[in-house]
Amino acid sequence: MAAGGVRHPNREKPEAKQTRAIVFMLLVVSAALVALITFGGWSKLEGAKPVDIFYIGVYGLFAYYVFRWNRGVLPVSMALAVFLIIFAAVGAPAWFYRDKAGFSSPPLPEPLLGFLTLALIPVSLLLIVFSLRGFQQGWNIEEGSRADLEARGITP
Repeated sequence: MAAGGVRHPNREKPEAKQTRAIVFMLLVVSAALVALITFGGWSKLEGAKPVDIFYIGVYGLFAYYVFRWNRGVLPVSMALAVFLIIFAAVGAPAWFYRDKAGFSSPPLPEPLLGFLTLALIPVSLLLIVFSLRGFQQGWNIEEGSRADLEARGITP
């Protein structure tokens, strides 16, 4: 039981622990993929650098909060994942088009960057599904003990 007699019963369920671990992993994987694409294609990215840095930082921060059982970041991570799917679907073909003679190459090969960009789509879809599942599990529900209620001056 947590300090003060408050207990979070839904956090003790194996399904909730599993969902939290999956969402954490998907956020970290998404941030890593965006980082690989960003730094692997840094010299060829035009205007997307601030957006990429934003995603890396925010997904890293959200992973920390999910690890701490914060349910509030889950809807925001779903919304950001939708935008990331759109960016990936639009941006991936450009990497494949660059794999021709006459284009200067970024640090990572263009086909690899295109593949990594496409890989963001299913990872983001999974992030949406598991974030929704986590949000529905009620990680924030608390139960207090009778002693805790009495200490607060609340009569049950």
